[in-house]
Amino acid sequence: MDISPEGTPKGNIVLLHGKNFCGATWNATIEVLLNDGYRVIVPDQIGFCKSTKPKEYQFTLEALATNTNGFLHDIGITNATIMGHSMGGMLAGRYALMFPTETYRLVMVDPLGLENWFALGVPYQTPDASYITELATTYTSIRNYQQATYYSGTWKDAYDVWVYMLLSIYEGPLGDRFAWNMAATTDMVFTQPIIYELPNLKMESLLVVGDKDNTAIGKAWAPDAVKPLLGHYDVLGKQVSAQIPGCTLVEFADLGHSPQIQDPDSFHAALLDWLP
Repeated sequence: MDISPEGTPKGNIVLLHGKNFCGATWNATIEVLLNDGYRVIVPDQIGFCKSTKPKEYQFTLEALATNTNGFLHDIGITNATIMGHSMGGMLAGRYALMFPTETYRLVMVDPLGLENWFALGVPYQTPDASYITELATTYTSIRNYQQATYYSGTWKDAYDVWVYMLLSIYEGPLGDRFAWNMAATTDMVFTQPIIYELPNLKMESLLVVGDKDNTAIGKAWAPDAVKPLLGHYDVLGKQVSAQIPGCTLVEFADLGHSPQIQDPDSFHAALLDWLP
């Protein structure tokens, strides 16, 4: 998606989706940013949603960032605020590290990669093993995970649209290929934490976290003794923002992994307050 406001845009903002999300998950944010005068670009990454789902692809954050940069150049954009959520927040951080002169500002919303799960004791799981889990995906498994992680244990009927959005891909004609792509991106996220490089960021940045977010890749297969150590965003937000020069931290005490969906009014107010 590439949507421009009426008149001359005040700037460009690129929205990067998370691992269990599509560009469409940003719909409410797109509308808010358009109304504020921004041109908004929302790509689906390769392997996801409406994009190509390859049989074979070497998923790396560097590759996805390079793809995104090339796409932006194709539509004439060489400078933008890069904003990402979850895996997209991790990707936004990598993009900003790779293309600092083309990143005006950086927004990371509950990004993955703020801790090294392997170093904390989570054993490595092969993509083949993750693929088996992905193939077993159901409405119930998606909803249970989202309720516990994205919405801090709460649920509204309005959240179902995002469950069915994801389920429709798993159950669609390319479901097997999508499951493999998801297994490969799990491997990517698990093996490529960005925490060690975030202090190298040069531009102004905003880190938004829901303090009740407990996301941790590998928690499902981690030893019982390790699970309590993982995914404490109420701690990670403060730790990480203190390491990044020029970083502003916004915390939502009662929200989970998806504050832009769980409490869009509060999220968008904080976002617009920070944006120029």
